[in-house]
Amino acid sequence: MLGNYGVAFNALVVKECTRFLRIWVQTLVPPAITMTLYFVIFGQLIGSRVGELEGFAYVEFIMPGLVMLAIINNSYSNVASSFFSAKFQRNVEELLVAPVPNVVIILGFIAGGMLRAMLVGLIVSIVALSFVDLQIHNYFIVVVTAILTAMLFALGGLLNAIFAKTFDDISIIPTFILAPLTYLGGVFYSLSMLPEIGQQVSQFNPILYMVNAFRYGFIGYSDVSLTIAFSVLVGSVIVLFSLAYYLLGKGFGIRS
Repeated sequence: MLGNYGVAFNALVVKECTRFLRIWVQTLVPPAITMTLYFVIFGQLIGSRVGELEGFAYVEFIMPGLVMLAIINNSYSNVASSFFSAKFQRNVEELLVAPVPNVVIILGFIAGGMLRAMLVGLIVSIVALSFVDLQIHNYFIVVVTAILTAMLFALGGLLNAIFAKTFDDISIIPTFILAPLTYLGGVFYSLSMLPEIGQQVSQFNPILYMVNAFRYGFIGYSDVSLTIAFSVLVGSVIVLFSLAYYLLGKGFGIRS
């Protein structure tokens, strides 16, 4: 499919990358500053009092979760704001009437979000080197988890933009759904620290599986089964991609 429409796909990816690179002070610098504060406050100040968690220094334990937090937020926000802006300015209609399949349009937008997320994740990882001796237990799991998570939340951002009617609607899901799920997804604690009811409820939080799979790739520890974690990731990507393809084909939220 992409072989026949490579020019259109490349044009979309270049446009998306140019968009966030042009304003790199707003898109790349803030995550680095925010994560530096997380490392200082939670990793150094609080972490020195917490001590070890599951046999690892606290800052080492939370580091993968902080990188994952940056990947999630940036992949989601990039596509949500970009696609809604295109919809608001009505230039997305040019894409819909062009002889380009909807799957190429979707892949173009989410690829831009994924590239921004990967770049921010790399920046945060470099920042982490100042606070922890970064060692990677399994490179393959780290890369695959990062790619699948970025893809998943880029699709989530696309769906948010499709349903959104105003710019205010873009911030509802990140504020009231995404943020609570992220902070309750095991970024700052181990699942074993929760009471039994808390552990059972956490099983329904998809971000828990992403954070733990990513953590396993770095330090070799996970609260959940990797098989289940990757099943959740792959299954969620398939469901959201199918939904985005269906809605875009129907012109939902775009065609009046």
